[in-house]
Amino acid sequence: MTGDERTGPPKCGSERETLRAFLDYHRATLALKCAGLDDEELRRQSMPPSTLSLLGLVRHMAEVERTWFRRVFEDHDVPLVWSDRIDFQAAYDASRSTRGEAFAAWEAEVEHARRIEREADSLDLTGYQPRWDERVSLRMVMVHVLLEYGRHNGHADFLREGIDGTVGA
Repeated sequence: MTGDERTGPPKCGSERETLRAFLDYHRATLALKCAGLDDEELRRQSMPPSTLSLLGLVRHMAEVERTWFRRVFEDHDVPLVWSDRIDFQAAYDASRSTRGEAFAAWEAEVEHARRIEREADSLDLTGYQPRWDERVSLRMVMVHVLLEYGRHNGHADFLREGIDGTVGA
């Protein structure tokens, strides 16, 4: 991996600053796990029967960002990036995907999510989660997405180690 340029979360920040910083830290961690790898390496799957790959994780996290920010707070009907029928598993199939395609979609969704969060008056902003048929707060969404990154960055650790032996970060 290349140099670690992530910014760590504040030790004594407000709730919003802390959630924002931890989320950005985990976003940067996923990018770091993919740094320096070519498309073939990023598509390399874990052991059978799993088809999980780093590129599949990037694609999946684009769907997560879109679903939990854009679909909840702006457009409940916006389609997923890689599925027209709300199939989150479709994102994991990165067999024909490229770094450029996957990262462009993910980075666009991250920026969209950041804008929604920045423009919200407070973490108490509520939106409608269509899959749950419930209203949820921005706070809950940020925590949920943070947990998604935490889980999938753990997967990314193992995937990266299997590709080139790189561990840590």
